Amino acid sequence: MPSGVIARISSQDARFELPEGAGADSVHLAPMYSFAVTRLESDAGVGVGLVLTLGEGNDLVCAAIEQLAASLVGREIEEVMAEFGSVFHRLANHHQLRWLGPHKGVVHLALASITNACFDLWAKARGVPLWRLLLDLTPEQVVALLDLSYLEDVLTAEEAVALIAAQGPGRAERERVLASGYPCYDTSIGWFHYSDERLRENVERALAEGFRALKLKVGSPDSGRDVRRANLLRELVGPEVPIMLDVNQTWTLPTALRVCGELAEMAPYWIEEPTHPDDLVAHQTLARAIAPVPLAIGEHVPNRIVFKNYLQLGAARYIQVDCTRVGGVSEFITVSLLARTFGLPVVPHVGDMGQIHQHLVLFNHVVLGHEVVFLEHIPHLREHFVHPANVRDGVYRTPQEAGSSSDLAP
Repeated sequence: MPSGVIARISSQDARFELPEGAGADSVHLAPMYSFAVTRLESDAGVGVGLVLTLGEGNDLVCAAIEQLAASLVGREIEEVMAEFGSVFHRLANHHQLRWLGPHKGVVHLALASITNACFDLWAKARGVPLWRLLLDLTPEQVVALLDLSYLEDVLTAEEAVALIAAQGPGRAERERVLASGYPCYDTSIGWFHYSDERLRENVERALAEGFRALKLKVGSPDSGRDVRRANLLRELVGPEVPIMLDVNQTWTLPTALRVCGELAEMAPYWIEEPTHPDDLVAHQTLARAIAPVPLAIGEHVPNRIVFKNYLQLGAARYIQVDCTRVGGVSEFITVSLLARTFGLPVVPHVGDMGQIHQHLVLFNHVVLGHEVVFLEHIPHLREHFVHPANVRDGVYRTPQEAGSSSDLAP
């Protein structure tokens, strides 16, 4: 049997051109979807980890990966994962590299890529999909994967174990999602630069393909454009289809208070990233002012401590933690536990294009008892994956290949 000893670590700077207009929002006007990739080579296979950038700076994350991961060479993957919470804590708190964060920016993106590669290699070494590996862990084994430091005021290790164990009743019923698949929403219908005609065509396509929830990019300098397009989309799909509005951090708080009020009439399912993600008090103020319209946050929230603060302040209703923004799969699970503690749903942002998160939402529902909401779907990089996410009739079909679905095509 292969030992799974990590023999070599390398990084890959992978950048992909997008179709005209795709991926653009009110801030990121001309993105190039890029992955800073970690590769952990062993006799049990190659563990592949992904984090998303938008092009420039991707090489900086790759350089940080190779510095940060060096201590894993020579270690056996089962040994690493048995104490991964401690491994993560040591890597995240490197006595010199920590200065560059802490727990955010280039070094934390690098840690996320490394973490995701470890989980991918672990699943490949066991010959199972990542979701299956995670579902088979005991509560104690799950918590051993996590770094819960700085969370002790709201979630201790003992409380985390008890929370997971308490979800045992009803688990068999929740496992039905493995056969039915996990519903998703279409982000690609309403990129920022798309014309009204393009929007109409995309909506018609999405509905025909079975999508029953859609996202529109807003945040124009002319708020009248946002209001008009949001109302147009509502007219096209009717009152029952959830429509999410994504600002991508453009507005100041006064602008957000004004424009959210103007958008409320078309009944958005949520308003996402309305202002700067570090301004927690602005989100709290806005959440209170525009209720019952919910706020969603997480695409640019870098770590579990900031998520804890959002939860404590009641500053968001939907938690969009992304394993390619926080420190990878383990910190994603930590934030999901926090959200479960506070009774809020997790609807991830998919910087991985949904490849890893299709595994993680199954874990969230089956093991943690999170409700099924939906998972974002962005199709633009499908051709670049060996095993692209299988989305049919608006549903992610449960992947069966070993690993985390992160392998990139040659």
